This record gives sequence, structure tokens and C-alpha cells, in this order.
Amino acid sequence: MDTSTLLRPAVLGVMIFIVFNALIIASAILVLAERKIMGFMQQRYGPYLVGPHGALQPFADILKLLFKEELRPKGADKWLFTLAPVLAVVAAFTAFATVPFGATTTLFGLLDEPIKLGVTDMNVAVLVVFAVTSMGVYGIVLAGWASNSKYSLLGGLRASAQMISYELSYATSLAAVILLAGSLSLREVVDSQAGYWFGFIPQWWVFLQPLGFIVYMIAGVAETNRAPFDFPEAEQELVAGFNTEYSSVRFALFPQAEYINMVTMSAVATDLYLGGWHFPGVPEWLGWAVFIAKVAAILFVYIWVRWTLPRYRYDQLMGFGWKWLFPAAVINLLLTAAAVLYFNA
Repeated sequence: MDTSTLLRPAVLGVMIFIVFNALIIASAILVLAERKIMGFMQQRYGPYLVGPHGALQPFADILKLLFKEELRPKGADKWLFTLAPVLAVVAAFTAFATVPFGATTTLFGLLDEPIKLGVTDMNVAVLVVFAVTSMGVYGIVLAGWASNSKYSLLGGLRASAQMISYELSYATSLAAVILLAGSLSLREVVDSQAGYWFGFIPQWWVFLQPLGFIVYMIAGVAETNRAPFDFPEAEQELVAGFNTEYSSVRFALFPQAEYINMVTMSAVATDLYLGGWHFPGVPEWLGWAVFIAKVAAILFVYIWVRWTLPRYRYDQLMGFGWKWLFPAAVINLLLTAAAVLYFNA
């Protein structure tokens, strides 16, 4: 049997292993980055004692949570209480599986046929990401229900209402890009952004879809339950919302799912609007580094927004989603569809 034939499955296995662990490490890095950026914005120190410049603080937090006692309320549903955080984090990992993060490679000639950088390549990847990220809210709703606590239940109900309200804007903004690219495959959407307009402007869809990009980013913040839309766990109103009764590892799984969802939202935004791994002057084999840099820039905006804007009232959240964001997404889709029909005709 050809060596390349045996090597290909091994390379795929290694890639899956790397992506899985990269997402876990990204969660730890984001914990540190959030606290460091927050400290800088508030003119105070972030973590600085554990490791050089506090770099090992996330690992200290993990050890602390591992050694904490696992508590469960007496009236809680035993199985659903444990299943809820697992469901949230599994949905977060699964959603990233369809996101491509680079072009093709032969591993310096080791493979006869090039392999695509990504866990899996699907021709309906946009729909898969949309569907799987929607499943993540079930973990939050189940956590609120299974905890047998009024505060937790209210947090879970808020999460479901928020997801329904902003999922429409999120999906409608994606539909406009799909119309332009003519494909539901994330890889094909990225490939459609290769090249330049007028010889020097990158052919990224963000230049044709500035409104859609803004709608996507705002809906993405709401979808991941981040401030100023973190109503499912609003501590001023609901103690800690859906995760009030959680502790130790089960508690840690919820923020890990949140951070992985942030990475997924940023990666999809990079593929759909910012040209994926394409960047002027950068060779294609270095595209994965360009992709990571773009994702990191969007994640910085996530953190920046969290520590800049105050939390809205819940009625303001729902009003903004239905009265402003969704109509803006619909108008953007209609204008895009009219332009595609006109210029293609």
C-alpha cells in the first residue's frame, strides 16, 4: 500500500487533535486576555502574580475549579443537571468542525494529493454552523430547568427568548453573503473572495456588506450571551442566572462553551466577510496565520465591547432585536437580492 494512503488518515487525525486542543487552549488564552484587557481599560493591573506577567493564571483557575466540591441542589434533576453543561460544550466544539481555516497543503510534498485545512469540508457548512450553534441554547435552558431554582429558570427562559430574537437577524445577514457567493460552503465562500477590485481593493464581502457585517457582529454578541446582552446570567437581577447552582467542573464548562462559541462566531465572520485566509501580499501556505490574526482581532472587539457598554434593560434588548436589527437585516437582504438579480441579468 502507498505510504501516502496510510499517511492521509493519520494527518486528518492529527488535525482533529490539534483543533480540539487549540479550542481548549483558546478558552484559557481568552480568559487571560479578557482580564488583562479589562485591567488595561480600567487603569489597573490584571493577573500578574502566577507565572510571568500572570500568564499561568488560567491554569491556576482550572486547578482551583477542579479541586472545588461538586454541589447539586437537593431538588435538582440529577441527570439533566449533569447533561446541560456537557450539551453546551459539545455543541460548541461541533460547530467549529465545519469551519475551514486554511487553503490546501501537501505537507511539503509528503502527500500525493493536497489536503484541506479544516476538520471536515461540507457543501452546506453555513447551515450546519447555524443549526449546531442553535443547539447550544438547549444546554442553558436545561441548566435553568434542572436546577430547581427560580433564578436559574428565569435565566434559561431569557436565553431561549434571546436566541429566537437574534437568530433571525443572524440568519438573515448570512443569507445576503450566500446570495453574493452563490454557495452554502464556507470554503467556496472564502474562495469567492480571492482577487481584487480595481486591482488593489481585496475582494472581501465586507466591502459589499457593511450593514450585514454589523448586524452579524451584534447578533453574534447576543447569541453568545456576552455583555451588553448577558441577560441569562445577569448577576444584578438573577444572582448568576442559569448557572447559579453550578460549581466546580460543571460550572467551568459553561464559560468554556461561551469562549469556544466566540471563537466559532469570529471564525465564521472571518470566512464570510473578511476573506478567510486571503490577505494581500501573504502567500497561500501562510493563510492559516492570517486567519488566526483576523479571528484574534474580532475576539478583541468582543472583549472591548464587553468592558465598554453597560447592560441594557431586557425590554430594550428585545425591542432592539425586533424593531431595529431584524428590519435592518431584511432590508440588507432585499437590497442584495435586487442587486444580484440586476447585475446577473
